[in-house]
Amino acid sequence: MTEEHKPQQNHLLAALPADVQNRLVPHLELVELPFGKVLYESGDILRYVYFPIDSIVSLLYRMENGASAEVSVVGNEGFIGVALFMGGESTSSEAVVQSAGCAYRLLGQQFKDELHRHGEMQILLLRYTQVLITQMTQTAVCNRHHSIDQQLCRWLLLCLDRLPSNRLTMTQELMANMLGVRREGITEAAGKLQKQGAIEYVRGQITVLDRPTLEKLCCECYTVVRKETDRLMPFPTGYLGLPHT
Repeated sequence: MTEEHKPQQNHLLAALPADVQNRLVPHLELVELPFGKVLYESGDILRYVYFPIDSIVSLLYRMENGASAEVSVVGNEGFIGVALFMGGESTSSEAVVQSAGCAYRLLGQQFKDELHRHGEMQILLLRYTQVLITQMTQTAVCNRHHSIDQQLCRWLLLCLDRLPSNRLTMTQELMANMLGVRREGITEAAGKLQKQGAIEYVRGQITVLDRPTLEKLCCECYTVVRKETDRLMPFPTGYLGLPHT
């Protein structure tokens, strides 16, 4: 463990009762998650669960032709490894680091040993899984019914909530792959946001300058996920960097 990084920087770990934290913390391993690292691929047996603290991991579905689309993002509000929690051991999605940083890693067996106690950790992770399912559902609805402009706003807000600053390192090509749209569409949508003063985009760096404008331009999908998180998770007010609404 380091003074800079602590398990409690992950809100799920911080919300666990003291006795559960005391059992888990000695087994947590701090690992670096470089950009583009694949934590698991489709069909892999999951050996670890990951609790990000300042990184973002995308859960992707990849088609046979190589095309992919993001179904959810996970940061310091959650964990990677729901398939282990649900008992499936593997999943048809893949997990790829979208924003570099660190996470705490826990062996799958130690994770399951704690779950078998049927205590508060299990209840907390059930609630988190419902939040994750809500995000996946809204992503599907958003991709089908809303404009690329609105999808980009939703995606930027979800990423922003999971980072310690208002800056994202992201190429237009990567954003297009995440949203499952053409790069030209992302270029046009990002240009509109920049003209309206919501973001600044320079050399793969996106800086959010005006979050309220970004929220106004976004569809309702972001708010649905945010409210469900507020309702289900015992996180402190302002854990996403702004007051709850």
